[in-house]
Amino acid sequence: MWPSEVKWNELQFGVEIEFVGGAPEEVELLPGWIMALDEQQTDEAGRESGSELKPPPIRWEQREQIREMLNRLKAQNTQANWSCGLHVHVGLEKWDEAIVKPLLEASLLYQDALRSILQTSEHRLIFCPPVTQEMLERFEASPGPHALRHRGRPQSHRCGINAASWFDWGTVEIRYANGSLDYEEVIRTIELCLRFVAAVGAGRKLPSEPSELASALGAPAGGYPPPAPAPQWHKERMWLEDALIPAIAPQVERLLPDSEILHILPVEGGILVAAEKPDGTLSKFIFRPSVSGWAHVRSIQD
Repeated sequence: MWPSEVKWNELQFGVEIEFVGGAPEEVELLPGWIMALDEQQTDEAGRESGSELKPPPIRWEQREQIREMLNRLKAQNTQANWSCGLHVHVGLEKWDEAIVKPLLEASLLYQDALRSILQTSEHRLIFCPPVTQEMLERFEASPGPHALRHRGRPQSHRCGINAASWFDWGTVEIRYANGSLDYEEVIRTIELCLRFVAAVGAGRKLPSEPSELASALGAPAGGYPPPAPAPQWHKERMWLEDALIPAIAPQVERLLPDSEILHILPVEGGILVAAEKPDGTLSKFIFRPSVSGWAHVRSIQD
């Protein structure tokens, strides 16, 4: 139960390693490791590429598995580019659900500092929005994953410190780190996240200034995956999405009630709009410009 002292290097963890390039389906996996072939990033030409590699729940003394799998990825000429992230899952089984509220409270105090330590690229912030006071209040009134969900895009219901992951995987997911295939950068990121969760689990009061927080946790002050700028075409695509969503959202709501738009891509003859229901159901729609506005051409169900 919470609070409880647990050594950081005794916690189970997982890590989601995003990359582009290579032939993910050909990588030989260690026992229990998973290659999520449907989780693709964006290469320099704007194509979906790569995949997401993740281990089974492991412990600190098993971390050499990560080095081995990174070496196997790099042997295929894979890369972690500007579109990639590194998500660390830390097991909460030592505290059970009692730690979820303290994690939300800690997020309000320390999320900015944690994000600063990990140097989150600006264009990736859409994937890791902040925990809010409103979320905490919703959770206090009615505990459950529904209280911890943002509305927005894409996947923006997953906060940078994603305590909702407890209800799915028994973990908290920390999503701020930029992508990397460098073992030392990856392992430093995991250590920082483990130390942070152990401190919250122990009920420790921490400083909110980045360098002081790292020092108080006993974590490295630097050496984390560096930020990488998004190409200009990607920025322009995001600006276009921002402009189109207000015009398209009412039609998408009629076609798929209670959904939210994840992304909009230009395709031949129009645009492709991907929208997701709260249960994760993904639908895609093709719209074409007409004299009376955007006309729905057809639907594609994943």
